[in-house]
Amino acid sequence: MQPQQQQPGLTGRKQKNPKELIMAFDVDGNAVGMVAVAIPVVGSIALFSFLAVATWSDARRKERETYYKSETLKKIAESSGEGARAAIELIREQEKNAVKRRFEGMKLGGLITAVVGIGVMALLRGLVQSEPVYLAGLIPFLVGVVLMVYGFFLAPKPQE
Repeated sequence: MQPQQQQPGLTGRKQKNPKELIMAFDVDGNAVGMVAVAIPVVGSIALFSFLAVATWSDARRKERETYYKSETLKKIAESSGEGARAAIELIREQEKNAVKRRFEGMKLGGLITAVVGIGVMALLRGLVQSEPVYLAGLIPFLVGVVLMVYGFFLAPKPQE
């Protein structure tokens, strides 16, 4: 006599016994182990969901700002000859401010990166004193120095 066959499921495939299913991680019914695996998974999902929504909302905000600014400038330019000159002057002033902000950001970024490099060197020197692994901190330090040198000396100066 043959064993009784299981009825196929809705997809036409044979259903598996739940005891035969193998989990991706073996916790042996240990709730602490399951929680230890679930926390990073849930945290990762939450982090990347937040980043997606934040990026989307920032893009929408920038789009709205650009639209409103262009509409305002168009209305000012269409109003009269004096308004057109004022709109052009406003655009030039905004471009100057954007260039100035970019260079100031580059200088600040270089300073922060250089200080992080110094901190990494100090940390690695304290952790491993037998070998010169602290020299790995020279990489961010030198990147920061290059950013600062470019921002202060080599970058083209904005015209007044």
